[in-house]
Amino acid sequence: MGYHITTISFAAMNKKWILKEAPKAEKVDQLQQQLGVNRIICELLVQRGIESFDEAKAFFRPDLSLIHDPFEMKNMAIAVERLTQAIYNNEKILIYGDYDVDGTTSVALTYNFLKEFSSNLFTYIPDRYTEGYGVSKKGIQWAIDHRVDLIITLDCGIRAVETTQMAVDEHIDVIICDHHLPGNVLPAAIAILDPKQKDCSYSYKELSGCGIGFKFLQGFCIQNGIEEQKLLRHLDLVAVSIASDIVPITGENRILAHFGIKKLNVDPSPGLLALMNKAGMQRPVNISNVVFGIGPRINAAGRISHASAALNLLTQDNEADAKVFAEKLNLENEERKSYDESITQEALALIQEEGVNKSANVLFKKDWHKGIIGIVASRCIEHHYKPTIVLTESNQKITGSARSVDGFDIYTAIEACSEHLEQFGGHRFAAGLTMNKSQLGAFKDLFEKQVGATITEEEKVQKIIIDREVKLGDIDFKFNSILKQMGPFGPENMQPVFVSRGVKLHGDARILKEKHLKLAVVQEDSMVFDAIGFGMFQLESLTSDSFDLVYTVEENNFRGETSLQLMIKDIRECQN
Repeated sequence: MGYHITTISFAAMNKKWILKEAPKAEKVDQLQQQLGVNRIICELLVQRGIESFDEAKAFFRPDLSLIHDPFEMKNMAIAVERLTQAIYNNEKILIYGDYDVDGTTSVALTYNFLKEFSSNLFTYIPDRYTEGYGVSKKGIQWAIDHRVDLIITLDCGIRAVETTQMAVDEHIDVIICDHHLPGNVLPAAIAILDPKQKDCSYSYKELSGCGIGFKFLQGFCIQNGIEEQKLLRHLDLVAVSIASDIVPITGENRILAHFGIKKLNVDPSPGLLALMNKAGMQRPVNISNVVFGIGPRINAAGRISHASAALNLLTQDNEADAKVFAEKLNLENEERKSYDESITQEALALIQEEGVNKSANVLFKKDWHKGIIGIVASRCIEHHYKPTIVLTESNQKITGSARSVDGFDIYTAIEACSEHLEQFGGHRFAAGLTMNKSQLGAFKDLFEKQVGATITEEEKVQKIIIDREVKLGDIDFKFNSILKQMGPFGPENMQPVFVSRGVKLHGDARILKEKHLKLAVVQEDSMVFDAIGFGMFQLESLTSDSFDLVYTVEENNFRGETSLQLMIKDIRECQN
């Protein structure tokens, strides 16, 4: 349902369009001669560094034989030997992971695979609210109390110096599998698997936490002569981690994601199948479906109650039990969405109340849900494009999440205000922080001053990177079939973004569910395309009869009919 509008206004849109530099014509010519495909496709490939037939073959036809030898990774032989010994001696093994999607899929992957070889496995996921991120003292104490012999940490542990030592002091060995940047001092683990260690020669540095776990298990298979297929049947979990943790979809990640998504479409694990069904997801699914459909439901468990609910789902063999856990996660995701919507509205109102002309937004309300405020910070940036910190009260302290805009280092800005903080951590794009209540006013003032002094005019404007200008007449099913093969899409291999100029409305536009803009558009003698602008409900009237459109191309499957539609990234009046 929706209502019709006859014109569209662009007053609310304020994004900078950046058209990528066209690749050298001779390189495109050469590639087109070798591939014999559409020139636009060849230009997109050359832009991505694919300039020969062999490079194109490797890109379009990912092959598991091209993933790296796990024993290239520093300490892999030590880690595999210790795990083999633990299983041979029937030692107690604790699989410990973070409470987000990457952490829970890592633990599920390792548990699901190793349970065939050991009946002495235990899992542990920390509580977001009482333990926080990483390897907690409570978690180590649990291992001590249960006489664990070996702890395997996944997606965490690289900076857990104190808690690792706590385990070592009790004669518990620790293997750390992490993909985050190490600190200056490494934990006293028996083996650390992390390609980002300075002296690790592993050639691909961007694996997810679950990806590191996969390489560890791959090494275990090689060492012990275990059939590779036993591990590959869990690749759907690896793909979910790669998609949800927003790691680059390049190199080894792209190969693992390709085959993991294939597994998700053909033969998903009972837990993921139940979750997909509960979410109403139609196959085939892609990376985007995972990011927006599966990931939030797994994450909701740790945000609303405890991530053990997600782990219970992902480790299920029984389809009936999987449906029960999927229902629980779906309900928690509905609760998460309700919190998300209400807190976002309150936060946006607070921005209006405190003034929209600031360099940054620092928003506080003591009863906001701690598990949702990071999402809310991102939502606020969608409406007011500036560095944003959203804070709430927890355990008599003020705690919160920070999110940045493209190019601005929010971690450094927070660090400059550290005199008012009890603790903080993160990276240039996102961070967490905690302070005493008495410090809030001083922190807000100093943070505003710091951002105002360091943010550039360029960083204040949201940018859209456009791959190429095309005519709507260039787009058909054959063109799109090749575009699809350029996936899976994600960071560093993004879905191609196009601009078409002088596009005209074909009939009236509509606003759907009071949120989304739906147009039918045409250009010259092209066919008519449906175009959807999610969240673009604020557009109301158009003063000219044609406009420029930035979009991606998608397939829409509805009641057995497949059509091409344009997903609007931005829209503005025609530029000369």
